[in-house]
Amino acid sequence: MGDVILETRNLTKQFKGFTAVDNVNLQVQRGHIHALIGPNGAGKTTCFNLLTKFLIPTTGHILFNGRDITAAKPAQVARQGIIRSFQISAVFPHLTVLENVRIGLQRALGTSYYFWKSEVSLAQLNDRAMALLAQVDLSEFAATVTVDLPYGRKRALEIATTLAMEPELMLLDEPTQGMGHEDVSRVTDLIKKVSSGRTILMVEHNMNVVSGICDRISVLQRGAILAEGTYAEVSNNPEVMEAYMGSASEELAGAH
Repeated sequence: MGDVILETRNLTKQFKGFTAVDNVNLQVQRGHIHALIGPNGAGKTTCFNLLTKFLIPTTGHILFNGRDITAAKPAQVARQGIIRSFQISAVFPHLTVLENVRIGLQRALGTSYYFWKSEVSLAQLNDRAMALLAQVDLSEFAATVTVDLPYGRKRALEIATTLAMEPELMLLDEPTQGMGHEDVSRVTDLIKKVSSGRTILMVEHNMNVVSGICDRISVLQRGAILAEGTYAEVSNNPEVMEAYMGSASEELAGAH
């Protein structure tokens, strides 16, 4: 095995007798784009919530860079370098694109809770913010109020604000959900671009996205890992095909 950045050991979450995550042993290699896929209700989002400490595991352990973070609080996990972007675009709609990225950068100043700091102290962040916007192809939208951005561009902004937090491990929760083909292509290219020198763990439904950019894939079914491997390995696995009955299994086959 290569260098493991994130590991779960028998990670389990039960809700009143229902097991949402069932003895999951996950190993994410440093520098990889690793996808968590599975049918609806497979436990993917619960798994993400456990990793980012929004939920406390019933049993099991989570290790990040070899350190046990099972008991850590969400803010502690974020400070260690695990940053999550949310399924629903988590940006401030009535601030400009530049202002949104600047808020993400304020952590570097140690002023993350002073949202309305004087323009002078925030101006020092403008160059870095503009560099991040350039990285996600949003330079021309810097002065745009975020509510006016097209949907796909909002997701790009969300990736920029996530990058502003300088994550060692980025968790992307369905980054292409609800997008048209053009936006999906743009955001997929963007994820590939920003993955350089980083590790990304993503929950994603779109198999074309997964097949195009992921180094490794873990398939969840009923909270447990059903299969793991490269896209070619999991998409040819009969159990995976069966789990994705109907449209999704056609999608699996069609993404080759």
